[in-house]
Amino acid sequence: MSNSIAAVSWIAFLASDVLVDSQPAFPATSQFSRHFQSFTETTGRQPLMFSVPLAGDPASTILRNGSTVPLVSFTASVTSHTAVRLVLHATELSSLPVVLHIAVTDDLSDVILLRSAVPFFLVSYTAQQAHDNALLASRIARVERKAVVHAFYEHSGDVSDVTTEGDIWRLLHSEKLAPGASFSPENGTNGYTNHAVVTNGVNGANGNHSPSGTESLTDTGIPNGVTNGSGDVANGPSHANDNLYEVYGAAVLSTVSCTRRTCRPFTFRGVDNPHTVAFVLGSLPHPLEIDGVAFVSIGLLTPLLPSKVLHVVPPSASRVVLLEQLRRSNTKWTSVFLDIVTILQERQASHRILVQSIWFADPEQINAPSLLKLLNATSNLKSASPLQLGGDVPSGPLVKVPHVPKHEVSYTKILSYVFGDHLEISNSPSLVPNQGAIATSPEFALGRARGQFEQRAQLISSIQALMEVEGISPELHKSLGQWLLVKDDRAKSRTVGDQVVAALKSTSIRNTHINRVLALQAHLPARSRWIIGSDAWSYDLGSSGLHHVIASGLDINILILDSVPYSARHSADPHRRKQDAGLYAMNHGDVYVASVAVYSSYAHVLQAITEADRHKGPSVVLAYLPYQSENTPALDVLKETKLAVDSGYWPLYRWDPVKEAGGQEPFTLDSDSVKNDLQQFLDRQNHLSQLVRSKPQLATELVSSLGESVKEARRKRAAEAYSDLLVALDAPPLVILYASDGGTAEKYAKKLMNRAKARGLSASIGTMDSMSIETLINEEYVAFVTSTAGQGEPPQNGRTLFKAFNTAVGRGDKPFSKLRYAVFALGDSHYWPRPEDAHFYNRPGKELDSRLEQLGGERFATLGLGDDQDADGPETGYKVWEPLVWKALGVDSIEVKEAEPEPITNEHIKAASGYLRGTIVEGLQDTSTGALAPTDTQLTKFHGIYQQDDRDIRDERQAQGVEPAYSFMIRVRMPGGVCTPKQWLQMDRIADEHGNGTFKITTRSTFQFHGVIKRHLKPSIQGINKVLLDTLAACGDVNRNVICSAIPSKSKLHSRVYEFSKLVSNHLLPRTTAYHEIWLDNKMVAGEAVKDFEPLYGEFYLPRKFKIAVAVPPTNDVDIFANDLGFIAIVDKNGELAGFNVTIGGGMGVTHGNKKTYPRVADVIGFCTVEQGPLVAEKVMLTQRDFGNRVDRKNARLKYTIDRMGLDVFKAEVESRLGYKLGPARPFTFDRNVDDFGWTVGEDGKHHVTLFIENGRVQDEPGQDFKKGLREIAKIHKGTFRLTANQHIIISDIDTVDVPQIKRLLAEYKLDNLNFTGLRLSSSACVAFPTCVEKICEEYGLRNDSIVMRMTGCPNGCARPYVAEVAFVGKAPGSYLMLLGGGYYGQRLNKIYRESVSEPEILAILRPMIKRYALERLQGEHFGDFVIRAGYIAPTTEGKNWYDRMGGEGKHHHLLWIFL
Repeated sequence: MSNSIAAVSWIAFLASDVLVDSQPAFPATSQFSRHFQSFTETTGRQPLMFSVPLAGDPASTILRNGSTVPLVSFTASVTSHTAVRLVLHATELSSLPVVLHIAVTDDLSDVILLRSAVPFFLVSYTAQQAHDNALLASRIARVERKAVVHAFYEHSGDVSDVTTEGDIWRLLHSEKLAPGASFSPENGTNGYTNHAVVTNGVNGANGNHSPSGTESLTDTGIPNGVTNGSGDVANGPSHANDNLYEVYGAAVLSTVSCTRRTCRPFTFRGVDNPHTVAFVLGSLPHPLEIDGVAFVSIGLLTPLLPSKVLHVVPPSASRVVLLEQLRRSNTKWTSVFLDIVTILQERQASHRILVQSIWFADPEQINAPSLLKLLNATSNLKSASPLQLGGDVPSGPLVKVPHVPKHEVSYTKILSYVFGDHLEISNSPSLVPNQGAIATSPEFALGRARGQFEQRAQLISSIQALMEVEGISPELHKSLGQWLLVKDDRAKSRTVGDQVVAALKSTSIRNTHINRVLALQAHLPARSRWIIGSDAWSYDLGSSGLHHVIASGLDINILILDSVPYSARHSADPHRRKQDAGLYAMNHGDVYVASVAVYSSYAHVLQAITEADRHKGPSVVLAYLPYQSENTPALDVLKETKLAVDSGYWPLYRWDPVKEAGGQEPFTLDSDSVKNDLQQFLDRQNHLSQLVRSKPQLATELVSSLGESVKEARRKRAAEAYSDLLVALDAPPLVILYASDGGTAEKYAKKLMNRAKARGLSASIGTMDSMSIETLINEEYVAFVTSTAGQGEPPQNGRTLFKAFNTAVGRGDKPFSKLRYAVFALGDSHYWPRPEDAHFYNRPGKELDSRLEQLGGERFATLGLGDDQDADGPETGYKVWEPLVWKALGVDSIEVKEAEPEPITNEHIKAASGYLRGTIVEGLQDTSTGALAPTDTQLTKFHGIYQQDDRDIRDERQAQGVEPAYSFMIRVRMPGGVCTPKQWLQMDRIADEHGNGTFKITTRSTFQFHGVIKRHLKPSIQGINKVLLDTLAACGDVNRNVICSAIPSKSKLHSRVYEFSKLVSNHLLPRTTAYHEIWLDNKMVAGEAVKDFEPLYGEFYLPRKFKIAVAVPPTNDVDIFANDLGFIAIVDKNGELAGFNVTIGGGMGVTHGNKKTYPRVADVIGFCTVEQGPLVAEKVMLTQRDFGNRVDRKNARLKYTIDRMGLDVFKAEVESRLGYKLGPARPFTFDRNVDDFGWTVGEDGKHHVTLFIENGRVQDEPGQDFKKGLREIAKIHKGTFRLTANQHIIISDIDTVDVPQIKRLLAEYKLDNLNFTGLRLSSSACVAFPTCVEKICEEYGLRNDSIVMRMTGCPNGCARPYVAEVAFVGKAPGSYLMLLGGGYYGQRLNKIYRESVSEPEILAILRPMIKRYALERLQGEHFGDFVIRAGYIAPTTEGKNWYDRMGGEGKHHHLLWIFL
């Protein structure tokens, strides 16, 4: 232990059942809490912990828990607020088993308030004393069930001997000693001799100064008999104090037996017969030695028995001094000094003692010479006030300017931006140096603002009076009148006010009103007054000052920042609930109220604060800013804000009482998610009533049809009940519950149900979360089927039941006395290759099987384990497990003759869809849910739409009993990645009106929107079509968006390949009219007289997606070899496009742990002309259509078809369909696959600028308004925008005259910032990770060297990670697959170097590798080539060999077991 806080934290953590920790001002965190967190991780112990904010009341939390547990420990760094709060509850606290560990830095003046409130008060001066007294205090409180205050000084000294967890437990649970036990901390040595420690055991053991008990006089300068209310000590100590001291002594004996060190109530140091005794209450850096002076450190302040104090003051002493370290004091004499004065009155009357109080502030100023000098100078002084040693002791609290957390600056910046010089923050931290710490309180701010309002009223009155004074000039009169007219206009009041001041200073008239106006001229400009506070003001609205501001009626605006993250909303003490300050203010009637969140809607914040300022009266703006500390990334703040707003935890709204007075609706709900839910509810409620109102006869029909429906339902239910009865006579019913993320476990659960029914069993099926422990209690036979998610976690639709099982096991419940169960688990034994991670394999199923047994269930079939690595995958384990189920149920002998129903696959869905129609139209019209049918979600992919839900609030919504927060992603088809400014502005508008306010540039050079709810789908797609774009075939089993190289410098060539890309895309476009019928309201021909027809795709379409790219050497920015089909532009000697080399068989998708899947780079198979290109694309695609794998979608891509058929056979089939052979491939060269950033000039003289848009996210963030900047550019740009396959943007075809204007806008919105390393510019990864690697590259001089690094969260390969020089593919949160050795321009696959590594491990691996690359690389050698040459990894020659020699080469291969 390196300091006293760590030592006290250790004892408190191990000794207590409940810990209550007081937090400092946000965002700082308590030093105690950091230690508690560390101890939790190292010991495994988890006492119940509560954190109390700075403005909170810790006593209420202690009182709620103190009566039910053996020991509560409170930890805090002392503040006057904390001490006052504890004193208010002193009576209740004193009789509870509580230890109040309070750390002090300079003095005890705040914590000393608790002396009279608790039975025991201990003081520690060193770190070792703090450790021992913490142990002693815990023993007293636990055994005696009395409160103990332990005040200790914060010191950094080492604790040489730390009590172990076992010793602490034994001490706290050891037998209580008898009160009369002998108390002698110094192994029986009582009294003092030769600088010994005085202990207060048997009085007069040495016989040299046993107090006689007779009364004496004291010379103190204060009246005799003054006490601090502790009782009549003149007649001896109270019996109660004697008893307390005996309890203390017994606890000391127990503690000493544990620590082997004394716990001293007084520590005596000095000569045997001193003339002066100095009691020390403070932290001295060095021991003081003065001839004739003895020093006594006080370790026990309560109980302070007179006999024990007198025992350490020998008869030789004629003077007693109390040395107190004080930084501040609110009273003339301290309570300790008054107690000592009272006790010394028991001396003999003939023996007069001079008692003095000496205060010191800085212990470094205390030394023997200075103290001796003061003692000599005041040897006979009867001072009427304490003496000062060193610098003066301030009479009030020290002033410390509060720190404003950096995240909160976002709101103050908005206020400054909106109001500029007119802004006045009435409780600004800048006032603290002059006004004191109270300047930041709402009470002070209110008083300050009220005074300013009164002074401005006086100013107005003086100006009005001045206008009536005779003799003033017309100009001055006019200026004064103008000011009165515009006094509430901020801009004009300042301008006219300056004119008034100038006129008054130049006038020759002398008048008191003029003097008054000049004295008050600071109030001439109208101001926007704001008080900014934290959510701590919401804990006690009545006494926080907030109430007084609201009730004042003054024109003051209050901004309350709530920083509690949504994910941590339940971590606080549930009994300490914040009040709803917004509702409280609204109930007042005349207060404007708004709830805002800057990371959700910047525009809404601006609107709210503008309306608040415009309101003439109090305004309260509640602002959400969730963060844990100043180091919290902005991305985390954005995520927490999204969770809070979307879930309704933090609704966005505005309340304007002025509207209510005008007969309008005062409340405006601005949260889209909440409004949508409300609208859906209202739609459902109003739909039927509207029908009945328009057709009254419908009501009768509805009622009558309802009766028939009920009858039919009853008949059906009776038949089912009879059938169930017959089956139940022979076999018990079987309930099948599954938990599945990917659908495999669900498939096996349904398979089990079908087979159970075929054997005559009554079987039902559902997700695990559809059942609870209470419903399972009544079941007899239950089969569980669960897959494995993430890092050995249960799937989403089973987590609630898993948690309930764990909770019940923790309580020791056994509710399943009649339940019989079986579990089948699905997992991948190779997914986590490290030996220490082997327990993740099928972990949910194994734990489920164990928990059910612990809860009293009986296993009717052994645990079944399905392994993806088996020859038949999970089927191998399932075939062994299923017969055990039938045998246990007694139906194993039944022969099943009926064929099992064939599972529904994507092929069935496509064939039955009516050429991509399905029931999408009906699903869009269904307002009872935000989702579409599962089969329709497979079809909407062909329309460019993916259904999603917000996973971050999935559990929250499930707990609320509502469906997931469904939304949709829309992807635009935009061949070649080129759009006009008009199209860009439309995309920007759609993102704001229908999406989440942002959009993304994808790796397929197109736009992608997120957060579009169902009823906004059609308006979004119609808006896209209005600017001649569409979403058809942007996703799905068809040819997707065709991409081409951006090449801004080669304008003519780009024009040719761009037109070729559009030609190929349109040639391969699906011909179904379903897209136009569903989204554009085109009607199908009546009676289906004309049916749809797909000449290329047929009713089954393709087995899997199909991707095409067009590249222009030497830039491979589209990663041509990662596509199913590629065209490499070949230029003739005249610079004209001659044709294309054709590549086939590229693909990036991989499934973790499934070696049947692998990435593959394409092969060059020949040359075609430009005119032949579309037909070549058609025939390659049709060959894949006819020969692709339609049974296993994981092996359905073109790459697997080619490897299965053979490249030559596949090529021959294509040429057979073409009717001619492809020409021989022509030479070409690639030298990079990254974008060329910055400005270039094309062949046609037009300018182009490539912008770095990290990960393609076009959004506005504080300080980076990229979306707004690009919108402003689109408004004035006359050329085009090109989207690159690396997710960046090129502003193209800029005329020379427009370049300055474009540059100005780029600079204004910081879009021209290219000050990044070569690694960052070449990377496609999360923002944080390249930053870490950047530092390593810069450290070894590689700042400007390009290394292609890509990181993705899944193995699907959209970001083309498997051709990067170094890549990371997510396996679980914080765990990645690491790959090395890809080609710099995408020509070679990389290879797995480590199968499962964390981010710190990745950095540890890369550092020496990058260092070696910097030192040993050849001229022009790229990183991917170097790691192969240096022997780190073997080259991947073809996709089928991707797994060969994975894990590194030679000595680096052995590192596998270190890092894996």
